[in-house]
Amino acid sequence: QVQLIESGGGAVESGGSLRLSCVLSGFTADMYSVAWFRQAPEKAREGVAGIDSDGSPDYRYFAQGRFTISHDAAKNTLYLQMNNLHPSDTAMYYCAADYNRNIGVKLDPSRYKFWGQGTQVTVDS
Repeated sequence: QVQLIESGGGAVESGGSLRLSCVLSGFTADMYSVAWFRQAPEKAREGVAGIDSDGSPDYRYFAQGRFTISHDAAKNTLYLQMNNLHPSDTAMYYCAADYNRNIGVKLDPSRYKFWGQGTQVTVDS
C-alpha cells in the first residue's frame, strides 16, 4: 500500500525558512515522479516543484530562486527547502507521486495518482 506522509510545516515570520519532508512508502518501482503542490484557502491547488526520472526539477515562477526540491531515493524521502518565505506562501502543502517515470508536465496535479494528507505552512507578516 502506497503512503505519503508529510512533515515540517509550521508558522514562521516573513523571510524565514522551512524544510518540508515527505516519506514515501509502498512503492514497488525504483524510479517514479514526485512533486510538491500547495493550496491556499479558496484557491485552486497549484504546483510548486517536481522531479521525474530525468532528475531535472521544474519550479513554478514563485518558487524559483527561493525553493529547492530534492529526492533522496535511498531514504524514500522527498524534501522541499523553502527560503525567504512570504505571507503569500501560506497554504497547505502536499507531496504527490506517480509510477510514471516520465510524467511530462511535472506540475499538473492531474498526472499524479498518490497524495499525502498535507502539512500547513503559515507565514506571518
